[in-house]
Amino acid sequence: MNTLIVDAEGVYDPRQLNDRLLLGLKGTISEAELGWIRQRAHEGLLAKARRGALILGLPVGYVQTRDGRIEKHPDQRVQHAIKLAFAKFIEVGSVRQTLLWFRQEQVSLPAVDRDPTWGERVTWRLPVYNTVLKFLTNPFYAGAYAFGRTETRTAVVDGQPHKTRGHRRSRETWIALIRDHHDAYISWDTHERNRALVANNAQMKGLMVRGAVRRGSSLLPGLLRCGQCGRRLHVSYSGTKGYVPRYSCRGAALNHGTDWCLAFGGLRVDEAIEREILRVLRPGAIEAALATSTAATDEVDAQRRAVDLELREARYEAERARRQYDVVEPEHRLVAETLERRWNTALARVQTLEDRLVALDASAAATTPPDRAKLLQLAEDFPRVWSGAATDMRLKKRIVRLLIEEIVVSGIDRATPQLVLIIHWKGGKHTRLVIPRNRKGHHRYVTDRAIVDVVRELARAQPDSQIARILNRLGYRTGAGNAWTQSRVTSLRSRYQISAFDRSADRPALLTIADAATLLDVSPTTVRRMITTGLLPATQPVLYAPWAIRREDLELETVRRTVAAIKRGGALPQTPSAGQLSLEDSRT
Repeated sequence: MNTLIVDAEGVYDPRQLNDRLLLGLKGTISEAELGWIRQRAHEGLLAKARRGALILGLPVGYVQTRDGRIEKHPDQRVQHAIKLAFAKFIEVGSVRQTLLWFRQEQVSLPAVDRDPTWGERVTWRLPVYNTVLKFLTNPFYAGAYAFGRTETRTAVVDGQPHKTRGHRRSRETWIALIRDHHDAYISWDTHERNRALVANNAQMKGLMVRGAVRRGSSLLPGLLRCGQCGRRLHVSYSGTKGYVPRYSCRGAALNHGTDWCLAFGGLRVDEAIEREILRVLRPGAIEAALATSTAATDEVDAQRRAVDLELREARYEAERARRQYDVVEPEHRLVAETLERRWNTALARVQTLEDRLVALDASAAATTPPDRAKLLQLAEDFPRVWSGAATDMRLKKRIVRLLIEEIVVSGIDRATPQLVLIIHWKGGKHTRLVIPRNRKGHHRYVTDRAIVDVVRELARAQPDSQIARILNRLGYRTGAGNAWTQSRVTSLRSRYQISAFDRSADRPALLTIADAATLLDVSPTTVRRMITTGLLPATQPVLYAPWAIRREDLELETVRRTVAAIKRGGALPQTPSAGQLSLEDSRT
């Protein structure tokens, strides 16, 4: 083709080899220059970020002045809401629980809306999970400038490059992290504690995390670690109502198909750890009680201040809407109607907030402040408060986690039923506990051996229904603390292979008083008196149990003579008691 290429330096014919070479060199140099420009611009951007001067967007709660300084937002409501979010997380120890509190109390949090037309402005809305999480994990609120926390990754999908943004990078690979860069809402140490707590609350995200505090009845989820493989123990629940915890290490079984490292019931372990916790906490219980009195008042004040600041802003917006409505011309009805609706909406919001403030004041007035004397009394009886039904299990778990780093379960000897626990306290101290463990086939609610022996003896002469009545009169209970019934006695006999009483047998080995009275042809009262006087041998396994008489004892000579004398009209010989005085020896 007869095509020529012209630039400021000459005319080139692509059909000529030399011209093509010159065009190629110029194109390559131009492309390289564009790359160098982009590279220099990128390096300048990174250098600015390493100085902490690159501000692409500020989180809510901060503003940038004209001279480039970063300051807290001048709105006191914004500052108070952010501080309240951090304080509430420290109190409840969970992002989700913090979120639920804000939504339950209808306390809004600030957010930044970036509009191309109006620029940045602060809006208020009830928070979602990510809103609270960003407050807690953003180092900017701790006064630190951070850049390069996320990265863009490229993957080939269906033969085409596909970029995804927002992948988090480890802190060691951040481009810049400058502490004490600007005013902070929280200290750096507080930010690090919050960050560690959020990481530990992640469920099953690694071997070393604890998981969040939940509602289960177990005291130690996330704290127990297997002494053999180092994995965190799992907790499961059983029992009629699903309240009985059981800890187990299933990592080796799931990953390698081998047996479980260990598994044991959680009740005894929880009770042993509770005793250690009470031993440690008791000296500081009084100081904690006094702090509780102050914390209860501070929480009410913080909630009221949040509503009061929101009410002030709502009144300002209502007054602003009124002024806008007043300046509009009455003839311009479309604008007037819009401004009137905006004014009415602002007035309704003011009324709603005023009602909330009145309700908070009424609730605070009706609530009796904690009695310091009563709190001190409870502090002195701290074990009873800890075990009380009103004490929240989640609060107890949080207290345990504040004191204990982890508990290693080690030294398990399968021959001897014992668990060895090594408690790693916060601060570096260790405590070794040895806890008895049920043997294989036994459990916590096994019936006492003495009761089993009583049932074995009674079953020789009594049916199960009568045995149940005797055990209940004696105050005996099953291993689970229940009263005895015929079915429970039958189950116990089956468990311990005890033969049942056979009422249909022709010649039972043991006789009751009624049976003996029939064979001797006397009244049951006579037989009972013969037993109490020692004339007729008989045994009574336990109190309230029927007397058991051997059939061959009815053939004793003393028994036969006594029965014959009674039938002739005689009486049983009187046997005086040891403390009875004789009439002849008495003195008047």
